[in-house]
Amino acid sequence: MTSSDTKTLSPTRDAGGDRAAIRAPLLLLCLESHRPFAPAARLSLAGLDEVALGRGSARSFERVTSRKLAVRVDDAWMSTNHARIGKVLGRFTIEDSGSKNGTRVNGEPVTRAALADGDLIELGRTFFVFREGLEIAPEDPPVVEVAWDKAKAPGLATLLPSLSRAYETLAVIARATLPILVTGETGTGKEVTARAIHALSGRPGAYVAVNCGALPESLVEAELFGHRRGAFSDAKEDRPGLVRAADRGTLFLDEIGELRPPAQAALLRVLEEREVRPIGATSPVKVDVRFVSATNRGLERMVEAGTFRADLFHRLAGHRIELLPLRERREDLWLVAASLIERHAGAEAVRARLHPSAARAMFEHAFPGNARELEKVLGAALALAGGGEVTLDHLPPWARDEAPAEESAAAKDHEGEPLREELVRLFREHKGNVSAVARAMGKARMQVQRWMKRYGIEPDAFKK
Repeated sequence: MTSSDTKTLSPTRDAGGDRAAIRAPLLLLCLESHRPFAPAARLSLAGLDEVALGRGSARSFERVTSRKLAVRVDDAWMSTNHARIGKVLGRFTIEDSGSKNGTRVNGEPVTRAALADGDLIELGRTFFVFREGLEIAPEDPPVVEVAWDKAKAPGLATLLPSLSRAYETLAVIARATLPILVTGETGTGKEVTARAIHALSGRPGAYVAVNCGALPESLVEAELFGHRRGAFSDAKEDRPGLVRAADRGTLFLDEIGELRPPAQAALLRVLEEREVRPIGATSPVKVDVRFVSATNRGLERMVEAGTFRADLFHRLAGHRIELLPLRERREDLWLVAASLIERHAGAEAVRARLHPSAARAMFEHAFPGNARELEKVLGAALALAGGGEVTLDHLPPWARDEAPAEESAAAKDHEGEPLREELVRLFREHKGNVSAVARAMGKARMQVQRWMKRYGIEPDAFKK
């Protein structure tokens, strides 16, 4: 069965025909490390009792019986019958089928293991993530393949159903003129998203980016709105300004929270009147600009504190999208990485490949610097690999459990009973939700799962 032949795998609707989101277990094919540009895939396990996993001459998803799915991957390091995922007493387990290279869960070799939310499954050079229950729409196809495509909208590819719906909405909004506010932690790819919005908009004008925090306070209005020659001492010629440079295009205002109050008032006038008045000019100039703003600061709190205008905030936030940090979308790590590999390797990107141990280490890392850190890591690794396979030796010390001295000292302070107490407190607070605990600690789920194993913590004990 291909990704388009999905009639028999649709999630079950209730008798009333309710089309509201339902929760379903998912198996996410995240990476083939020998060919990282291969599409990722999302498989719904709703209604299934068994998934057979193995090698095939080409990728395929075939319904063997009404409750069994066969997944084949073109991975020479996998066995024809490598492993199976089945249901035992209502829980999904994975069992190795006597494969040549074995099965790993969270980096550990297993012959049989119960699966928990967020587990990383490694078969040959192919990596899957099991999710216990994510919200999907009843009409969602049971098999969805997702590929990064720079010709379309890089940065808007995801395996996560909720984020996919947000991106679909954004693609529709992009074709309107409504201002868009993009929020998220530093390094989550706000400018990449802004460029994708411009690409999807179909607007014929230029994409113009400006870092509001880098504009000299005395020249903000001149830079944004332009000036006439002689308007001030250094104005030796007419300048159109950044807003007019983006006429019929998109103006990306990064770090919008850094804009000072006088410039906020002037920008509000542009949004309301759709015209700018260059400094020294006697009449305004009409403009047709789509505004996309971004910030990692809480603008609502700034509005409450009186440091950001409420009317400007509501104008800029015609539509809002929040970008998730990488630690909360680990499944998308290689969809994000694909564009970064292409940027650094260019025409040689198609030759990129990773040793499984290197891929595993990157899945385990929380990437506190998000996509910006990922880009730095990949850029260095690809350069050190010199066109060959990226290995652990090409990655930073954290990939080899070699933390710098100051980090090691901090880690020791956090080991033992104090760490266990913190984990227990957080599991109690979040009712046994491993992902929520990982988010609260700023760690990857796999790191939290390793600590659970070390300290004998069972999340089910906190769910009551």
